[in-house]
Amino acid sequence: MTKAKKILYVTQEMLPFVPETAMAQMGRYLPQAVQEKSREIRSFMPKWGIINERRNQLHEVIRLSGMNIVVDDTDHPLVIKVASIPSARMQIYFIDNDDYFTGRKMALDTNEKEYDDNAERAAFYARGVLETIKKLKWSPDIIHCMGWMSGMLPLYIKTAYAEEPSFRDCKVVFTPSTEVLTSPIPSNMDGIIAFRNTTISATRGLGEKKLVPMLNKLGVKYADGTGFLAENKDLTKYAETLGKNIQPPIDIEEYGIYYPTFYDTIWNIGRTDEEEEE
Repeated sequence: MTKAKKILYVTQEMLPFVPETAMAQMGRYLPQAVQEKSREIRSFMPKWGIINERRNQLHEVIRLSGMNIVVDDTDHPLVIKVASIPSARMQIYFIDNDDYFTGRKMALDTNEKEYDDNAERAAFYARGVLETIKKLKWSPDIIHCMGWMSGMLPLYIKTAYAEEPSFRDCKVVFTPSTEVLTSPIPSNMDGIIAFRNTTISATRGLGEKKLVPMLNKLGVKYADGTGFLAENKDLTKYAETLGKNIQPPIDIEEYGIYYPTFYDTIWNIGRTDEEEEE
């Protein structure tokens, strides 16, 4: 069995940039644990407005910025910033945009109300990451998407970006959010999700009327494997029904033990004996 050598992490949260949650812990410690097992890693997260750029020493990467991402027929400039966690030898790329992130919190606003445009923010984030990876000319073996903000990524990788050299051979792992968010799927979801050959038809049959549960289920459907952060009977059953490989919840201290093997299993799905020997 060949090893998955290049792992891309696309998370919605990571310590120390946002407050501590189980997802933020996973975003921080899983990449480090896998890197310490001699795998090459890169990490992305949104540049939420709550992130202090000066304290965390973020700076813009001019050569990667400047592109426009069209979401529901509206152009939104893509800005890429970067910071590092020296103690872990990790560099983090941030997806930024004035409309979606600057001066704004994460899923909830200052009144603890879900943002009306969270679906648009998720679409922008997903495509912003994929376009940046293309510019970096880096081809990951595994893309591990974490949280509802990355829920559209597995779909785009399997459809709109399926023939792109950077993603043609990669496999995808998805970790669902544990947040309880209840906003409905927006009425303009068809325009939000549409890109190249990706259409709203991908969401049919999921049986969800709320945005975040739908994005979680969409991620499970189009990923090659599901790595759970916490017990979720409904999504576990759904993943099993689809025949997906599953990594059950584990402690942080076990990340370096189980996830490299899980990635290798996912990476070798559908590979021939000759390919595995390469």
